[in-house]
Amino acid sequence: MQYIYENFTFPPDQSFTVRSDVLEIKKYTALKSHINFEIALLENCSGRRFIGDHIEDFEGPELVLLGSYLPHCWQYYKAIDPRVHPQAVVIHFFPDFMGKELLEKPEARQLNKLLRQAAKGILFTGNTLQEAQMIMHQMLFVSGLSRMALMLRLLDVLSQSESSHILSSPYYNTVENSGEAGKINKVFEYIFQHFREEIALQEVANLIPMSGAAFCRFFKRSTNRTLLDFVKEVRIGHAARLLLEGQHNVAEACYNSGYNNMSNFNKHFKEIKGLSPREFLRQYQAPPSHKGSTTAPDQG
Repeated sequence: MQYIYENFTFPPDQSFTVRSDVLEIKKYTALKSHINFEIALLENCSGRRFIGDHIEDFEGPELVLLGSYLPHCWQYYKAIDPRVHPQAVVIHFFPDFMGKELLEKPEARQLNKLLRQAAKGILFTGNTLQEAQMIMHQMLFVSGLSRMALMLRLLDVLSQSESSHILSSPYYNTVENSGEAGKINKVFEYIFQHFREEIALQEVANLIPMSGAAFCRFFKRSTNRTLLDFVKEVRIGHAARLLLEGQHNVAEACYNSGYNNMSNFNKHFKEIKGLSPREFLRQYQAPPSHKGSTTAPDQG
């Protein structure tokens, strides 16, 4: 399987993300990993899961907690009920999303144990699955402190679970400290800090360090996209957030996101979002829906 490193950016008003996506029935062939922890709830589908060195068929609903940098992939074979779309509810977070002080409290002992075990992937079943499923669906409809309270409740349910088991073998190690993950993370951090400026390929390649040609091959192999594509995604993602915040018009969002002309900005925005900036604004100023994109969220 191909190995892809992903990066997720949180909106400025959120310390973790929750979304619901319709799953596409297909056999994905890329193992993905990311620095964020992930809680994945898969509903109304069957297939095969790959977590670290673990491989097993599954039939939903399925609830898994994944630790930082743990390679994973789900292959979706069919919907259990063909009248209903298979879907996933996915949460991405860092363990210290409420501050490191929380994890130092004596009440967080079980939570710390859960987070350590997540390095190998944890599957939850039985009553834990049912209770977590209810909480995660509630999280889709609330925001702010209400959503954060539900997140804490969810983590407590998972940490107290008596119906879970670890997926990867005891001797399996993640790539958290591998050279490749560290190199990619260094590139991501640089792009996030400098995306408003002109970014030169060799300047980024020097971070590794590599020649320009070697870096292009390395980045494409690791992320399944070119550096230019990644910079484009970061810039357009930032512009979209500026537009949704309501404090910037389209031109201001363009020039505050690293573009120096509207033509390229409009072209790239439509390429990434499927809509022009003004169409995007009209769509998202309509009454919100809890549904996310129409493709599977974290297929890898």
